[in-house]
Amino acid sequence: MITITNLHKKFADNQVLKGIDLTIGQGVLAILGPNGSGKTTLNKCILSMVYPDQGTIEIEGNNIANQWQYRENIDYLPQIANFPNTLTVLELIHMIKDLRNDKQKDHQPLVELFKLTPFLNKKLNKLSGGTKQKVNILLAFMFDNPILILDEPTTGLDPAAMILLKQLIIKEKQKGKTIIVTSHIMSFVEEISDQIIFILEGKIYFKGSIDELKETTKQDNFEHAIANLLIDSYA
Repeated sequence: MITITNLHKKFADNQVLKGIDLTIGQGVLAILGPNGSGKTTLNKCILSMVYPDQGTIEIEGNNIANQWQYRENIDYLPQIANFPNTLTVLELIHMIKDLRNDKQKDHQPLVELFKLTPFLNKKLNKLSGGTKQKVNILLAFMFDNPILILDEPTTGLDPAAMILLKQLIIKEKQKGKTIIVTSHIMSFVEEISDQIIFILEGKIYFKGSIDELKETTKQDNFEHAIANLLIDSYA
């Protein structure tokens, strides 16, 4: 359980988060909103990659301020994975295992799932964007921790890889994990999510299920319902 209370964050003159209150339990929560709405900043606050100016974040009742050990229980897929280009895929996998102090973790099932065997000895700067993203997904799912944060996980994926990713997320959800996803692909969000929040200008504009959103906006189509939220916010 993640409990966020009155979270504020400002970068220079840009107030990115403006009093976020949110409770995140088991299942998949999709964080939606236009570019610059604060989605990635919220994720990074949970990870302590960004420190809020005000407010608290608690995980299982423990305040994460000035802590780091709690991150051992979180798997994270960043929006942009900046790994050393001179490493091979296999070297990167072993480096991450060393950093997480889990050298025995078996990466082979995910290698086979995403058909990465031909790329294991290739350097990262020789890979396509889609293949890099598959490696990024492998690293995020390899350690089987109770919290999973996925920031734009579909970037660069072909349709077949996107189906595999959906299946992975659903499998992890069935284990009782807390999964946070940000994505601009509404069809992807609709298939995997239990709850959604829509952030606009640093505030939560809607929180609930997709069915509740459709009922609120009187739209049968999920993408149209999201668009309706934007139209209403500008009215």
